[in-house]
Amino acid sequence: MTRDVDPGGPGPDDASPEHRTATVDAEVLAAAEATQAQDDIDDSLYDSGLPGPLGLLDKGIARLEAFCLAFGVLAMAGMTVANVVGRFVFGRSLYFAEEVNQGLIVLITFAGISYAARHGRHIRMSAITDALPFRARKAMMVIISTVTAVLLLALSWYALSYVMTTAGRGRVLPALSIPQWWILVWVPAGLFLTGLQYALTALKNLTDPEIWLSTATRDGYDLPHKDSAP
Repeated sequence: MTRDVDPGGPGPDDASPEHRTATVDAEVLAAAEATQAQDDIDDSLYDSGLPGPLGLLDKGIARLEAFCLAFGVLAMAGMTVANVVGRFVFGRSLYFAEEVNQGLIVLITFAGISYAARHGRHIRMSAITDALPFRARKAMMVIISTVTAVLLLALSWYALSYVMTTAGRGRVLPALSIPQWWILVWVPAGLFLTGLQYALTALKNLTDPEIWLSTATRDGYDLPHKDSAP
């Protein structure tokens, strides 16, 4: 009596549990790496999406924002470490550390909001809009970007008025003995650049068939391919 032998070897259903687990883990790892690659921002690869000289100007501002953020974070960390070492090792802290860090916090915050808007990284509550049809989502993006731009540009005007009032009163920082408005000037600048980014995003959505979170970042994470622009 003979037995038939399957020449094809073990099929996919015959794989051991360890093999199936390793395959699933590899797929999960590959998906996680792809997601991480999408989340990382490489400023050297930034593409403005704006035509001609506007694109060059936008890329220059993007580089300046990235430099301000990197410089601000590193300077604040260095100042904090130096202050701690001076206090506990030499018994004397840096008398100007608090004021310098205050200025750096203002710089990081208001350069950061423009940087985040440029790359479409501000927090969004999109559960409702993601469920809408394509045209409705596009209209909502235009409305949201326009309203946000108007509010931020209005805030930048009021912030500029405050900075000019402060400069006119001649206020100085007690430790650094520099005009107070020097560290406040980043507030109207950051608000203006952020409002400008949202205004350009609204314009981009009006002139391009796709949906854009910013002039360089498309909407559509985890959205089905069938929902692309008609």
